[in-house]
Amino acid sequence: MPEKTRLLTPGPTPLPEPVRLALAKDMLHHRKSEFITIMRRAQENLRLLFGTAGPVLPLSCSGTGAMEAAVCNLFQPGEKVLVAEAGKFGQRWGLIAAARELEVVTLSAPWGKAVAARDIEEKLREDPAITGVLLQHSETSTGVLHPVREVAAVCRRLATLTVVDGISAVGLCPCPMDEWGIDCLLTGSQKGLMLPPGLALLALSPRAWKKAEKTRSGCFYFNLIKERDSLTGKGQTNFTPPVNLIVGLDESLAFLLKDGLEAVYRKQWALTMLARTGVSAMGLNLFAGEHFAWGITSVLLPEGIDGALVLRCAAEKFGVYMAGGQEHLKGRLVRIGHMGHVDWADVAAGLFALNQGIKEAGGFCGSRDYLERSLAAWRAALTVPPGEAPSMTHS
Repeated sequence: MPEKTRLLTPGPTPLPEPVRLALAKDMLHHRKSEFITIMRRAQENLRLLFGTAGPVLPLSCSGTGAMEAAVCNLFQPGEKVLVAEAGKFGQRWGLIAAARELEVVTLSAPWGKAVAARDIEEKLREDPAITGVLLQHSETSTGVLHPVREVAAVCRRLATLTVVDGISAVGLCPCPMDEWGIDCLLTGSQKGLMLPPGLALLALSPRAWKKAEKTRSGCFYFNLIKERDSLTGKGQTNFTPPVNLIVGLDESLAFLLKDGLEAVYRKQWALTMLARTGVSAMGLNLFAGEHFAWGITSVLLPEGIDGALVLRCAAEKFGVYMAGGQEHLKGRLVRIGHMGHVDWADVAAGLFALNQGIKEAGGFCGSRDYLERSLAAWRAALTVPPGEAPSMTHS
């Protein structure tokens, strides 16, 4: 067995030592001044991370809970929404909307591809009754980055709410909420924020808050108006929060943002270039083409290679834990996570484990210099301004 394990899954992600220590602190009471001070300090950093002037609500749930909270607080039963579906989590938006008894219009793209803003605009112009567009920023099941900036611009012009699942994007790639005109942005704790699962974060634009104030919430627990009022008025949550996760959040935000947001995005872009270059240098096919996520690289395995065997070999022989494909891609895809507290050495180890796992499964990975080439790409990418990265400019 290897002496060290490396968690390269698309969540949960490794935890920095200061965060682990913060999580181990003695319990605080969530209605006392010490906790309120922590909550208000975390709010300042959350607004910076989300790129918003408004409050960022902590919710005691996974990211899926925040998705449901958004749907139930922004839309009444019978309203019509457009769901951009190009993977498992796009499908989840549709299921949540249907459970709220919304009328769901689906815009599908093949798994591995991004939806196009022009197609969303066409759907909205065809049907002015659509009041919201629900989509992922980063589709975790495929490693695709959707053109959220362009979609939000379309929705602004057509008076439609843009509701974005940023669970695999916030803290990993740029998604400035106010600048782009996003109406709802949400995330979970266990990815870019380097925390254990169990905490979600959600922010609304001013026009989304106006819509929420007119909407009868479908949830007693996830009542965003009450959560907002508790947070802005008292520095507290409406119900008992996961106290130690909030304490850990305060520490993780300080750790993440110590060198500024640009440094965060530069690092993530460079790790993405490292992973994608290494995969290509092995002669393997990248599943996400032009529009690719910054926190996850999806690899299409050669025909006849058992993905479960590749993952088992990587874990048992090299201590590297990666994820497989979902639904019809199970056994055909390996997803390498490079989120949160992951560095170049972790990703290089993941590439080596992937290479050896494919060989163990009876395959062949081409060039022997794949690690050298991938590290050269990583070094070069560290000099590229994140805003100029090609996957940020969708058509």
